[in-house]
Amino acid sequence: MIRDTEFFPEIDSRLKIMDLGMSSYETVWGLQKELQARRISGKIGDHLLLVEHEPVYTLGKISHKAHLLRSNDHGISVIQTDRGGDITFHGPGQLVGYPILDLHRYRRSVSWYMRSLEKIIIDVLSDFRINADRKKGLTGVWIQDEKVAALGVRISRWVTMHGFALNVDPDLSFYEGIIPCGIRDFGVTSMATLLGHDIDMSAVKKALVNHFKTIFNF
Repeated sequence: MIRDTEFFPEIDSRLKIMDLGMSSYETVWGLQKELQARRISGKIGDHLLLVEHEPVYTLGKISHKAHLLRSNDHGISVIQTDRGGDITFHGPGQLVGYPILDLHRYRRSVSWYMRSLEKIIIDVLSDFRINADRKKGLTGVWIQDEKVAALGVRISRWVTMHGFALNVDPDLSFYEGIIPCGIRDFGVTSMATLLGHDIDMSAVKKALVNHFKTIFNF
């Protein structure tokens, strides 16, 4: 069940932040579609949804089915989505963010938007003393040859949906069932793996909100 929590204070009348806790991919996808349509029509302001998903593999519009190796071994569902990008995993311990933003207010540039999302995550990781960066020619956020955050978006009439997934402390064995983002040559990691200890998810959320409002000037 979707709930609008009081976890985050009102930052700006232009932005509403919803912490959805743990929720299924299909439920939150439906909510995104509703909010995007309402944002396009001007009925609501910008939103940021934060969520952890129940285990699922999602396929982007350019996914190759060969990149799904063995979903049945893990007993999780596979969903074809309308976002960009290839196949990825979502599950507990991964912080997923879905901005519903009207880019008319910022910059009508897909590349600028993607680099802005990457910058937010790089700055969050820096708060936890993790030195992350971009990798030339690839989306997402990386620590050398391992991806710690994946991105995939859909933009309609310059209003965004879908977004980013930051590996805080998920079960990385789920990635063995796919070729993540269709990239065979590099690996996947998490904040907990890099730091060698448990991570407070609420602290990551707070850091992410702070950097989100900085980058998008709230």
